[in-house]
Amino acid sequence: MKITIIDGQGGRIGKSIIEQIKKKHSDLELYAIGTNSIATSAMLKAGADNGATGENAVIVNAADSDIIVGPIGIVFANALLGEITPAIATAVSASKAFKILIPVNRCNHYVAGCEEAPMSEYIRIAIDKIESMI
Repeated sequence: MKITIIDGQGGRIGKSIIEQIKKKHSDLELYAIGTNSIATSAMLKAGADNGATGENAVIVNAADSDIIVGPIGIVFANALLGEITPAIATAVSASKAFKILIPVNRCNHYVAGCEEAPMSEYIRIAIDKIESMI
């Protein structure tokens, strides 16, 4: 099972996801794909097994992932302050992978029905979903 974590900015969400998955499932191979080198580096330091950076890395890895995890902005062109290119958003959206998207109500989008909760709670919910799938 290929689990790909995609993040941008400073990689804080991806880092937290990887740390929590690795605590319980150290045997899982996790792919950290950052939209910038800082995000990739943070996720690798958190314990990801593989890492790559940039648009092409997202396109290639989204194509054969079983699960993609990241902030909801990874499916919106120009999100994450412009780090998500239209090609990245298309690759993630078109991937046959099951997507676990962390709600982040920033960058001009709001997820209706999502209660305001701390990021740690959203990440806990995402980890629970990943665990139910592995």
